[in-house]
Amino acid sequence: MEFNAKKVKEDVIQWIRDWFEENGPGCNAVVAISGGKDSSVVAALCAEALGKDRVIGVLLPKGDQHDIDVSRALVKHLGIKHYEINIKDAFDGLMAQLESALPEVAVQTVTNLPPRIRMASVYAVSQSVNGRVANTCNLSEDWVGYSTRYGDAAGDFSPLSFLTVQEVKAIGRECGLPSMFVDKVPIDGLQPKTDEENLGFTYAVLDRYIRTGEIEDMDIKAKIDRLHKLNQFKLRFMDCFKYSPEE
Repeated sequence: MEFNAKKVKEDVIQWIRDWFEENGPGCNAVVAISGGKDSSVVAALCAEALGKDRVIGVLLPKGDQHDIDVSRALVKHLGIKHYEINIKDAFDGLMAQLESALPEVAVQTVTNLPPRIRMASVYAVSQSVNGRVANTCNLSEDWVGYSTRYGDAAGDFSPLSFLTVQEVKAIGRECGLPSMFVDKVPIDGLQPKTDEENLGFTYAVLDRYIRTGEIEDMDIKAKIDRLHKLNQFKLRFMDCFKYSPEE
C-alpha cells in the first residue's frame, strides 16, 4: 500500500492537538533540535498543530558543533522561540567525577552520557516554560535500538514512533520543509560517523525490510534481526515485580 503522506501528516497533527488537550491544555511543546529530519519534522508538526508560539526548540551542542547552524536555520525557518544550551561543561564535569570514582569508564558510558545530559537539559527547560517534551525517535531507529534509553528515547509524547525514516521524510516534504532539513545526512553531532555508518546498513534497506519483509543481503538481515531482538527492552516500560496483597 502506498504511503499517503498528506493524510498521515493531517492525522498526526490532529493527534498532537488531542494529546495536548488531554495532557497539557495550554502547555508548550518542547523539542530538542538537532537540525536533522526527525526533530525538524516534529517541530514543524507541533507548530502546525499548536501554533508556532507554543513550540520551543532547545539546541544542545557539546562544545563546538560543526552543523549547529542547521539547527539555528530550522528554528528561524519555523519562526519558533528557542534556547541554546551547551552541555560541554556538564559533560566534562561529570566525566571527571566518574573517572575519579570508577576503576574504568566504559566506552558506552562515554557514548551515552551526552544524550542523557541533553535530555535532562530539555526537561529542565520544559519544566521552566510550562512544557511537554517531544520524543523525536522514529520506527526505524527504534527497531534496531539506535537510541539511548533515558536520552533521546525519552519524552512525554511521540509523533513518529510508528513511522519509518522514508515515511518521516515524506511527511517533512508535505510540511514544506526545505531539503536541507529533510535530507540532512543523519548524524548525532557527537561523533564523526553517520548513523548509517554506525549501523552498517542504510535506512532505505531497513525500512523496506520493516514494511515488506524483503531484503537481499542475508548477513544484513541477520544483523537487523539480532539488533531488534537485543533492544526490545528499550521499548518496554521497565520490568516490575508484580505483587498482589491478596495472594
